[in-house]
Amino acid sequence: MNKTKQMALQVAKEIVVKFIEIGRISPNNFDQFFSSIYYEVLKTISEEEHLSDLQNDDGSNP
Repeated sequence: MNKTKQMALQVAKEIVVKFIEIGRISPNNFDQFFSSIYYEVLKTISEEEHLSDLQNDDGSNP
């Protein structure tokens, strides 16, 4: 598992735990929500890394 996916997995787990703590998700139905949260976090992290790489490639951000 690459660093980005590992980071997304950790963040998604923390988000789901918080939702369980406040009662928005139950332990019985977390599987219905986990993958969509994980993929949304992964997409966000990946987009940020891509934008950062583009800025570094064009020399606008050292």
